[in-house]
Amino acid sequence: MSYDPEATRRLTDEEIERLEYRLGVGVMLLNAEGKVFVAQRCDMKSEAWQMPQGGIDKDEDPLQAAFRELEEEIGTASAEPLAESHEWITYDLPVDLIPKLWKGRYRGQKQKWFAMRFTGSDAEINLETGDPEFNDWRWVNHVQLPDLIVPFKQDLYKRVLAAFSHLLQP
Repeated sequence: MSYDPEATRRLTDEEIERLEYRLGVGVMLLNAEGKVFVAQRCDMKSEAWQMPQGGIDKDEDPLQAAFRELEEEIGTASAEPLAESHEWITYDLPVDLIPKLWKGRYRGQKQKWFAMRFTGSDAEINLETGDPEFNDWRWVNHVQLPDLIVPFKQDLYKRVLAAFSHLLQP
């Protein structure tokens, strides 16, 4: 592996400000009991969990991307859309991660979120996909979400919860 000084150099505030947000999608997948699907990333050493999410491919609309991400990340797209966030929701990466992710081209992500009802069975969920991102999964109560996620995404998750609050059971 060759050393890349750009991958460890600290970016200035001005350099970060000039970077764009990567377009992406996220899915709040709800089961029949109203619990939310979360999975633990393979590449994280912490106990961080997240909902399925990922980038939008060229010429792909956000809903198509959401279904593709479900298939790629959890092995099934057995879901029906319930709601879409009215706005794109952004998050910024921690400064030390910017040069390491997406070849340093983005400051974070700008995501369109979808709430979907899982229509399959738990047996359909298969994390051993072509390029596994997760090593574990579970259904959780929505109030647990902000505490399960990495700190830099907590505000994003609170905004997603607010966007879909009408679908969540107290």
